Amino acid sequence: MLRNLEALLAVSSAEASLVISGNGDVIEPDDGLIGIGSGGMYALASARALIDTKLSPREIAEKSMKIASDICIYTNDKITFEELKF
Repeated sequence: MLRNLEALLAVSSAEASLVISGNGDVIEPDDGLIGIGSGGMYALASARALIDTKLSPREIAEKSMKIASDICIYTNDKITFEELKF
C-alpha cells in the first residue's frame, strides 16, 4: 500500500508561480510569491518585503534566501539558484 507523499514542488513560468503538493493539489498564491521547505516562510516574508523595490527577481530570491538562512537553523547559506531565461 502506498503512503501519501509529503512533499511540495515549486513551479513557475513567466505567467504564474505554483506549488504542487504530494497529493497533486495545485496551489496558486494570491501575490505570485511562493516559499517551501524549512526556511520557506522566512524567505516568503522577506520576498514580500522586497517585491516593491527595484531589485530583479533573482536579486529578491537571493536576498530572501540569505535572510531565511540567517533566521532558520535548518536553512544554511549554501544555496544553488537555477534560472531559466525565456
